[in-house]
Amino acid sequence: MREIKQVATADKVDMGGVPILQSLPSRAAQEVDPFLLIHHWRETYPGGQHPSQVGVPPHPHKGFSPVTFIYEGALRHLDSKGNDSIVRGGGTQWMFSDKGIFHSERPDMALAKEGGKLELIQFWVNSPAAHKEDTPRYIPLAAEDTPVVQSDDGKVSVGVVTGTFGETEGPITPHSPMKILRLTGEADGHLHFSVPASYQALAYVLEGKVRIGETVLSGEQIGIFEQGEETAIEMQWEEPGRVLFLSGEPLGEPVRSYGPFVMNDQRGIMNALQEAQSGAWGELKEHWSE
Repeated sequence: MREIKQVATADKVDMGGVPILQSLPSRAAQEVDPFLLIHHWRETYPGGQHPSQVGVPPHPHKGFSPVTFIYEGALRHLDSKGNDSIVRGGGTQWMFSDKGIFHSERPDMALAKEGGKLELIQFWVNSPAAHKEDTPRYIPLAAEDTPVVQSDDGKVSVGVVTGTFGETEGPITPHSPMKILRLTGEADGHLHFSVPASYQALAYVLEGKVRIGETVLSGEQIGIFEQGEETAIEMQWEEPGRVLFLSGEPLGEPVRSYGPFVMNDQRGIMNALQEAQSGAWGELKEHWSE
């Protein structure tokens, strides 16, 4: 059975005035190839605002996939390729930024005006070098289109986004092999599954308390699994809670990052900066309707 080799508590960081939790990278945990970053964002809006006043304004990305899991509230995505989508709690936004794109992420009109909670996790998945110049794509996945499997004891719900869980296959196909699961468990819930021995794997606990092998993780903690020949993973919920499980085949490629750009070398970063500034990725003009 795979055990946890490293535990870290998410750092609190400021992102343009928005306080968020960053569990990867942190003071205790660095990238887990192919996963580069994990942000956990929770905010309660007072109401009486316009979406243009809140959220994340237009910004560029290149060379990786920023993936957003919405847990509560509704998030609107706009990008320079013409995509305009609102995904609500339980849904996923997967954007292959690859050769370059601008996008914005803001709460929808109703949430900004009426107030309420927004909770999401965004994690970054590195693109293999062979795909860093692919045409950008955006995939919205609603909660009702996400396959959900129940554990044998009926106490854990498994949302399958990519990869397989038993005979259930996730609807999103990433650039490289991976298994990504949204887990919600009741107290005493038990879950047993496997991942290929070659995969790197981690679990982030949004809330609650979960025992994984000999290690107990609590809310806002990340556990990074050891590597080796073991494929089986055992989870036991000691308290009700939610867990993000990420696993994937390591790319084993050089990583050079600069802000929202992730390439393989400094030349790639310089090219990305030039392209973003020259308008090569199109223009994003946000628009609003009541």
